[in-house]
Amino acid sequence: MDDLTNEKGKYISWQTLAMMAFVTVIGLEDIMYNFQNQGMAVITSWFLMMFLYVVPYALIVGHLGSVFNKEGGGLSSWVRATDGEFLGYFTAWTYWAASIPYVVDTANCLLVDVGWGLTGTDEFEDPKFLSTAMFTAITFLIFIILTLIEHKFSESMEILANIGGWAMFVMTILFVLLAMAGLAKSGGRTATPFTWKTIIPKFDLKYFSTVGMLIYAVNGSELVAPYVTRMKDPKREFPKAMIALAVMTCFLTIFGSIALGIYIDANHMPNDLKMNGEYYVFGAMGKQFGVGNLLVYIYAWSSFFYNVALLSVLLDAMTRMLISDTGDKYMPKFLKKTNKDGLPINGYILTVFLSGFIMVLGIFLPDMNDIFNWLLNLNGIISPAVTCWIFYSFMKVRGKNSKKYPSVYRYIKNDTVAWLVGLALLVVTAVATVLGFMPQDVKEGTWVWWYELSINIVACLVLIGLGGIFPGIRRREEEYGLAFDKQQWTWMIVLILGSITFNVWLGGTKIHLRALYIVIESVIALLAVWLIGRRVPQGAKKTTTAN
Repeated sequence: MDDLTNEKGKYISWQTLAMMAFVTVIGLEDIMYNFQNQGMAVITSWFLMMFLYVVPYALIVGHLGSVFNKEGGGLSSWVRATDGEFLGYFTAWTYWAASIPYVVDTANCLLVDVGWGLTGTDEFEDPKFLSTAMFTAITFLIFIILTLIEHKFSESMEILANIGGWAMFVMTILFVLLAMAGLAKSGGRTATPFTWKTIIPKFDLKYFSTVGMLIYAVNGSELVAPYVTRMKDPKREFPKAMIALAVMTCFLTIFGSIALGIYIDANHMPNDLKMNGEYYVFGAMGKQFGVGNLLVYIYAWSSFFYNVALLSVLLDAMTRMLISDTGDKYMPKFLKKTNKDGLPINGYILTVFLSGFIMVLGIFLPDMNDIFNWLLNLNGIISPAVTCWIFYSFMKVRGKNSKKYPSVYRYIKNDTVAWLVGLALLVVTAVATVLGFMPQDVKEGTWVWWYELSINIVACLVLIGLGGIFPGIRRREEEYGLAFDKQQWTWMIVLILGSITFNVWLGGTKIHLRALYIVIESVIALLAVWLIGRRVPQGAKKTTTAN
């Protein structure tokens, strides 16, 4: 990060830190998702979120980053420093697990980009053309291919990241500017009436169940926490950076939402707005300015390059984060093992398996749009849940023993007030997480609604619960010298891959009671994996005995 310092090479300016935080917090797709959830009322929600959540959240991150700067500023290191090794490990695991639905969602976005980039329409989403099983299988194949070629084309991916990143940034700004120009061109006519009634939310259960998605859209500023102590005057400059972050985020979210309201009727929104909204708006802009589908094609391929690079970076970064920021006492050695190129290949395999599991859960949903929306809403559950760790850590360092945790930058001088602020944000985030389990975008009480509720619970239990299994595997390594022998690994991998492939195929058929058959097959496969994995591995230490 030396290149990010000022000319003297010693400090990071507050302007630079604000931009670093901005790119990790908000994007055009975040605006689209929440517009469908709340309509024009999301404008008021963005105002409330910016000043009641984003600013204190970011300043809390700055305080924690300053306190634990020697530990690198990672979220798990904060918890480890206040509550010990195991909770630090479990925090790292939950942070990593929260990334799984995100990378699956990114892969889905990539397929959508290709479809629009080739056809210029949404015809490819017709179930007759691309079934949910085929959609799932292609997404799973993308994971495998990108994992295999990651180390072969690392430099190319960096180039793609620069091309796609800048292209996406330009398209986002262009999105807002063209919308304003279009508003002037049309004489002020908008698809959604701009009145007090349309922008004031109805604060009911439905509204609060969508708050998790708002939190998902604006979290992530903890990634810049390690750089707080690299500022010349953190006490003055860090608040400036976070206020600048709030202003930029507020501008993009509010004006972006207004831009959507110009072209989309918030009272009669298409159900696939989260998946195709950007294309619908760019298509309408192109028609208004006489360029046809040109903007659609430009955006599609800009988004494609961006998502290819993003997916590759995510697959690598999230895996490296997991194996490098967790204690040896709980993380199995085989996950930390790297190949000759320094890549954590076993960690990649685990990521692919869990991604496949998440995709299998959605194969009974009616179409691509339902899968896309469900995965997105799953992010709105898991991501806020992980954010709770931040406020929990802040409460710990500002509690009775606050003198143990000195910091260069201090958010709120009074410890009691600071602790209460942390508690308030923790409660809001926790409640939003729980309410987020309620399915969005489908009619309440239907079989799809109950199915999504069920797989929301299953996905979270598996992703979080698996973190509790790894310490047991680590104990096997300590007891036997290795967790599993080659034959065990082979059979377990074959069983898991075979089970995922079979379930994807079965889910795409019309066989009666196929859901029951998938459950039975999955239970049998897991039981077989457990039986194979529980025996003493060949080559175990001679001093050990079988269980």
